[in-house]
Amino acid sequence: MTLLELQRQMSDDVRRSLDANFDMQQMREDGRSMSEVAASYIRPNPELSSFQRLEIYNRQYWFRVISAVSEDFPALAALIGSKGFDALVLAYLRENPSVSFTLRNLGSRLPVWLVDHPEFEPKNRHDLVVDVARLEWAYVEAYDRAEVTPLTLEDFSGLDVDSTLSLQPHLQLLTLRYPVDELVLAVREQTPASEMSSNAASELTKKTQPKLPAMRRTPIHLAVHRFDNSVYYRRIDPGAYLLLRALQERKPLGESLEIAFAGSAHSPEEQVEKIREYFAHAAELGWFCHRPADAIGVQ
Repeated sequence: MTLLELQRQMSDDVRRSLDANFDMQQMREDGRSMSEVAASYIRPNPELSSFQRLEIYNRQYWFRVISAVSEDFPALAALIGSKGFDALVLAYLRENPSVSFTLRNLGSRLPVWLVDHPEFEPKNRHDLVVDVARLEWAYVEAYDRAEVTPLTLEDFSGLDVDSTLSLQPHLQLLTLRYPVDELVLAVREQTPASEMSSNAASELTKKTQPKLPAMRRTPIHLAVHRFDNSVYYRRIDPGAYLLLRALQERKPLGESLEIAFAGSAHSPEEQVEKIREYFAHAAELGWFCHRPADAIGVQ
């Protein structure tokens, strides 16, 4: 076996998924014993067999990636429970292994994946679980996506119905079925930063079990954004959400306003006042910006 072949072999074995008990699998997909595989390139020592020595690396790899996902979803872990959450993340990562140079992106597909995997969740809480995951990933995006120079008053002076406006890349717009901003904030307030990681396979015992607020189905619209290097959750009314979403999709200003007030019960005068309110609020927070083509990614 060449050095390159050895490196590839060990990489494959270390990244091989753990079993349901968070131990290294006994058999490979081709039916070969993992004890036999480990013995082919790892020497045993007086304390550990070749299998046990390889298992240390296999388990630590998975504990690290599970922990990386867990750090981004502390409220989801609190809602599902530690052991259930670790099993959920392991199943998720089996189907969505790391394909990036950074652990930051590991949880990017979790909210969408959860839509079709209710088996890990508390009974009748599927929509709530998905909403929590969506909000916690929006926090990650808002925290580290780019911030572009905001528009000035002079920039607004030449706008007409055919103009398009850009929104800050860090601004995340969500329609949620539950007021999960309350739940997520409650978990973050009650959980020390040092405990916001997975207890994968009971390797880490959480000292704090957050008290979760009661959740009743109450649809909300939420803007998740960064301001002065902190992330904030801001509830907005349906009209503001529809306007900002349309602008975010690069629709012209006139069309975006029509979308925002389609079917509205507001009088024309009230609509004008609402438009002023929406624009003043968004401009004050710097949400409107110049958007160079390369400014949409992570900072």
